[in-house]
Amino acid sequence: MTRKLQRTISAATLRLLYPLVRILLRNGIAYGSFAELVKKTFVDVAFHEHTPAGKKQTVSRVSAITGLTRKEVKRLLELQSPDDSANQERFNRGVRVISGWVNDVRFHNAAGKAADLAIEGERNSFALLVKEYSGDIPTKAMLAMLEEVGSVRRVKDKVRLVRQAFVTGRDPIEKIHILGTDVSELITTINHNLVADAEDLRFQRKVAYDNIDPAAVVKLRELSFKKAQALLEQLDRQYARHELQDGDVGDDGGGRYISVGIYYYEQDSSQES
Repeated sequence: MTRKLQRTISAATLRLLYPLVRILLRNGIAYGSFAELVKKTFVDVAFHEHTPAGKKQTVSRVSAITGLTRKEVKRLLELQSPDDSANQERFNRGVRVISGWVNDVRFHNAAGKAADLAIEGERNSFALLVKEYSGDIPTKAMLAMLEEVGSVRRVKDKVRLVRQAFVTGRDPIEKIHILGTDVSELITTINHNLVADAEDLRFQRKVAYDNIDPAAVVKLRELSFKKAQALLEQLDRQYARHELQDGDVGDDGGGRYISVGIYYYEQDSSQES
């Protein structure tokens, strides 16, 4: 690695770590715990992704790649990663329920929009929607979760969709889950584009200006939110049309996970980026 490349990677890593460490300290994660996670990740990546062609990966080779002792490598390989599958499943099922409500005509009104749904009932009800799109989560539990994040509200004896997105609000566990999934997907996309052939690059762009008139910021922020939400809703409709049902197999085998994420960022021009 050249000195210039090493400096560039170090600077990029510091930029990446600064907001992450801010979150870790605010939530009581000390350096020792973070360092253990970093070592575990170094060992797992080296073990699974840096195996010489035609050979079996070894503890000694991983030790040489990572700079950790053989004893540490062996311990970290045997260490179980934290399990966040329950929170991830909860988040995914909330998304599926809202997507079904928006895209499934059985749950639409005469205008073709998401209808206000009776909580119980065999047809066109919130209970049926939950049964169809969330698996075995009870109706009351899903209703409480969507109310908590502000996606729905009760109107008399019915449930109304007030926000066509599952955006976490007051639950810090769900917010931290988004940190793990969305940031990981962005970095994985950037990593892919660093090594992929030109014809296999994935879309990853942003528009940025560093000296916007402060008087225009509120208007541009609202415009950004509106345009981004409209695009995501349009893509959601298209993706839903091609989603395999449980048990189905695509022409090329199992299903694929795809996502598109949009974020808005803002700071004073005088602050260091």
